[in-house]
Amino acid sequence: MTEIAFIFPGQGSQQVGMGLELAQNYVKAKSVFDKADTFLRRQLSQLCFEGPEAELRQTENTQLAILTCSVATLNVLTESGVSPKVVAGHSLGEYSALIASGVLDFSDALRLVSARAQFMAEAGKKQNGTMAAILGMEVEQLQSICEKVQGVVRIANYNCPGQLVISGEIDAVNKAVALAADKIGARRCRILPVSGAFHSPLMDSAKQKFQNVIDSVPFHQPTIDIAMNVTGELATDTERIKHLLFQQITEPVQWEKTLRTIHNTGIKDFVEVGPGKVLSGLVKRTLPESIAFNVEDVESLSNVTDEFANGE
Repeated sequence: MTEIAFIFPGQGSQQVGMGLELAQNYVKAKSVFDKADTFLRRQLSQLCFEGPEAELRQTENTQLAILTCSVATLNVLTESGVSPKVVAGHSLGEYSALIASGVLDFSDALRLVSARAQFMAEAGKKQNGTMAAILGMEVEQLQSICEKVQGVVRIANYNCPGQLVISGEIDAVNKAVALAADKIGARRCRILPVSGAFHSPLMDSAKQKFQNVIDSVPFHQPTIDIAMNVTGELATDTERIKHLLFQQITEPVQWEKTLRTIHNTGIKDFVEVGPGKVLSGLVKRTLPESIAFNVEDVESLSNVTDEFANGE
């Protein structure tokens, strides 16, 4: 029996039409979108299926849309006989992973993500923040640049070898990008189209507002191992999981470490559950000997079920 890991995408993987094909072909998927529409009292499913793209890109919509699409895909996979040994999610995707591991109910996750997205969007409007991708630079070198720059700027995402993301005040990020570009070239440094400095101290107001919301939601003992963003390690204690999820708003995403932790359990096959192939690419760059699949439509679902259904 092949043991696999499910990994769940975060903000940036959204695309108009996501989840439509699965919802049209599988009751399990459609029921998730219907439940989200009912709980949120608006047509989130229509936004996922039809757009408009500009509205889908808004943080308040993006996070809920990706969560719902990922959980719909998860339900179809498990109904088809494909289940993971370990799960993890990138930033927002951690909420989908917590559902897969049995820690959160879908309705509670919708409530948490709705509040998280709102608070992060509000913080983004108040704070002068942005993010930038830096390619081909060593961690220590980029860390040194961030420390030299006056203002708030830090490494926010450790995505894979040679792919880092910095986050902070616009001026500080621009200065860090300029210093990095001098060393590795301007083409390898790119300001990201985001609405705030996520995973940085500039999100502290969002984290503080989130405290009461997360404390009001029940967390259950995980039934499937889960690796958490803040540490990149497996967590089993519910209070520990809740604390790490809370801290995640302002702390860096240790994604490379997360993938290596999962790989060290003996797992070599990863399935990205939800829209896009971003995480599949990060698996290939971090663990060249591993295989990464993605599931976002009927064809990709068929590929994975043929490979892994019923423990084959």
